[in-house]
Amino acid sequence: MDGPSGYTAMGGENRPGGPGTTLGAEAGGVIPGPRNPPQLTFLSGSVSRPDFCSQILNSGVKPGFPKTIKTNDPDVLRAARHSVESFNNCSNDAFLFRESHISRALVQIVKGLKFMLDLDISRTTCKKTRHSSLDDCGFQTNRTLKQTLSCYSEVWVIPWLQSFKVPVLRCH
Repeated sequence: MDGPSGYTAMGGENRPGGPGTTLGAEAGGVIPGPRNPPQLTFLSGSVSRPDFCSQILNSGVKPGFPKTIKTNDPDVLRAARHSVESFNNCSNDAFLFRESHISRALVQIVKGLKFMLDLDISRTTCKKTRHSSLDDCGFQTNRTLKQTLSCYSEVWVIPWLQSFKVPVLRCH
């Protein structure tokens, strides 16, 4: 990661060495770093796509600081879907819920990415027993069955482990 002076340092320290230089942690010596670091790929099923972690790292986001991200960003939509799937797994409702609106999204670089979302989820016409794909589920139009919940969710993504966790999900 580049420090404020353009140095690359390991262990969070900034030492002189010039851009493109990585400092060795073991010996404290200077080891030339790659001029063009390799791009990582994220595999989702059998489809590969550019690693969104590297895209966000190159966007000026500093580690540890949450940054606003567009609510229609594909990575935000994936994080929202994981939130809804967690809700569906924990709820006793006969119908599946699906994300209906994302009002705010933040991303924070930690050990991976932490998405913080304010979203609405709404009851669909799909029953849980059918195991339908949420993309094929329309929202309830029946006035007595229609329900929308406002939620705050945190989704932790570790792309290189293909890991998604939803440690925080509060809906009301």
